[in-house]
Amino acid sequence: MTRLQEHYVKNVIPKLQEEFNFKSSMEIPKITMISVNMGLGEATGNKKIIDSAVIDLEALTGQKPVVTLARKSIAGFKIRDGWPIGAKVNMRRTRMYEFLDRLISVAIPRIRDFRGLNLKSFDGRGNYTFGLKEQIVFPEIDFDKVDTLRGMDVTITTSAKTNAEAEALLRAFNFPLRTK
Repeated sequence: MTRLQEHYVKNVIPKLQEEFNFKSSMEIPKITMISVNMGLGEATGNKKIIDSAVIDLEALTGQKPVVTLARKSIAGFKIRDGWPIGAKVNMRRTRMYEFLDRLISVAIPRIRDFRGLNLKSFDGRGNYTFGLKEQIVFPEIDFDKVDTLRGMDVTITTSAKTNAEAEALLRAFNFPLRTK
């Protein structure tokens, strides 16, 4: 059991049960999945960009990313149907908690001019999405081997029914959300 899983069982569950008056422990929201996505529109000109993005995502998450393909051709973006335009990873269970721990304790504090994550990024169903502008905030990425700085989207999927429950869950994990 990882450090954050233990924290969830010992601290978060009782806190949320008291705060929202849940009758059953099965009602208590939990994080079910974390998705990390890198959109690589510049890969249309150079296919090696996909390879370096896959290597970076694999180093960050500990599992092999899936290369996403364009669903339809768009002449304005110079993209054809079936061309690789991104990479994504879906993490669950142990890997998810390990990634979340590294994200909260190591990567987010390394972001320059950081003032907290926006509260408006909840989707209304308890899921939270935010973007990182550069992959070098993670210590797993070797700064000397990076060819260009690429951003990524991180989506935290929870079993919460409302944004308030999801916000309380993330704050219980010491997630750096802005104050209201």
